Amino acid sequence: MKYYLHQIIISSIFRYLSTVFCLLLLTLPACHTTKNSVSQQAEKRPNIILFVSDDHGKDALGCYGNPVVQTPNLDQLASEGTIFNNAYCTSASCAASRSVMLTGKFGHATGSYGHTHDYHHFSTYDTVSSLPLIMEEHGYYTARIGKYHLAPEKVFHFQNVIKANQRNTVEMANKCKEVFEKEAPFFLYFCTGDPHRGQPTGPNWDDPNSFGNRKKGYKGVKEITYSPEEVLVPSFISDTQEAREELAQYYQSVSRVDTGFGLLMEHLKASGKMENTIVIYISDNGIAFPGAKTTLYEPGMNLPCIIKNPLLDHQEKENNSFISWVDLTPTILDWANINFDPKEFHGTSFTGVVDGTEKEDRDEIYASHTFHEITMYYPMRVVRHENYKLILNIASGLEYPFASDLWVSSTWQERYRSGAKYYGKRTVEDYLHHAEFELYDLEKDPDEVNNLVDSKEHQGVLVKMKKKLKDFQQDTQDPWKIFWEKDYSLQGTGLDL
Repeated sequence: MKYYLHQIIISSIFRYLSTVFCLLLLTLPACHTTKNSVSQQAEKRPNIILFVSDDHGKDALGCYGNPVVQTPNLDQLASEGTIFNNAYCTSASCAASRSVMLTGKFGHATGSYGHTHDYHHFSTYDTVSSLPLIMEEHGYYTARIGKYHLAPEKVFHFQNVIKANQRNTVEMANKCKEVFEKEAPFFLYFCTGDPHRGQPTGPNWDDPNSFGNRKKGYKGVKEITYSPEEVLVPSFISDTQEAREELAQYYQSVSRVDTGFGLLMEHLKASGKMENTIVIYISDNGIAFPGAKTTLYEPGMNLPCIIKNPLLDHQEKENNSFISWVDLTPTILDWANINFDPKEFHGTSFTGVVDGTEKEDRDEIYASHTFHEITMYYPMRVVRHENYKLILNIASGLEYPFASDLWVSSTWQERYRSGAKYYGKRTVEDYLHHAEFELYDLEKDPDEVNNLVDSKEHQGVLVKMKKKLKDFQQDTQDPWKIFWEKDYSLQGTGLDL
């Protein structure tokens, strides 16, 4: 009896183990399939390159209508993708603008009020999430090269920080080949130091700035030079010899950006990943001349934006929709097939604008600038709706502050030393002292010199635009919303520290 009982127990155990073994065999292919599907999903996700130049305006690109400056590679990108005519930064300042690109939020809500480096020491709140962190969490390989100008690193962390001279765009492009060799989909943040101002070319006040150009050049870079006589002087700059000499240097620096971009595209094509890579070209803010950079006039904030998405069946060659750098993060997440709550960002995805599926007109953008350098406190808030633009100068009682490199520029010093009445089409007095509100009709007044605030026929527009601006500040948690009601209780008691 004991013998048969023993046999029954052994037989039951054997049948149990056999069943488990069979189930394991059935499960293995399923696990393998899941792994493969994840791998296949990764292969289908596009690579993304965000190429950001430093202080490059629409004024110096062939595809935006300049027949003098040589930018064949960026012009090629424009011919294959979409060129945007109404693309805007939210702050015409390097660090403040870059924080918005990578967070999808306005700087006044994230603590990104101005420069991060040296004694300026502004920094994004460490509770804020960023595009590179989100991309990494969802399987993207993240890498950056060149200008950073962000803080803290834990918020704007990239897996690979590639070292190179940010003025030598050829070196930068060559160093990025390693990124293209990765199996995972990649996000490359490529930021040149050009065409930002550099050292002066000589010791005298009227010597032009070099814009990073060097007599010995840069290894591997074939420099393209320009004469002062051939450059095109934008309408907001006075047409002087000093301005022309500086613009010639600026053009050379812009062409160096184009050279590096072209080489980067060659490496991308050689890697076999060109047809699965979305390429975005933008600038952080406008040209580094008075009247553009650090201002929220059009030359400071209406910037180049060229996007090529090879995964689309069709792209419009030119687009007039209003888009903003605050929209970049949600847009890139959309293209990367990463789910997110739209309420997490101030910006909205414009993927539908690029592929033509968005039917609603985009005819409104906002901007928020508070500091450039720490000594340059001049908070401005802007709404542009269709052809109208309202600028609120919260500290209008102050003289408009100069960035240190713009103040010493020979372009400005010629105006200052000569006692000139005008700088471009604007009087020097109007440039230095801004009204509390500035209202412009950009269709009739593209140079923004005829302030309509006191125009009786535009009072209805003014009221409407003020409400839009006030609502924007409320909706985006702008501390400077206290301007409207002068309710300083919003700042708190100062006791609960």
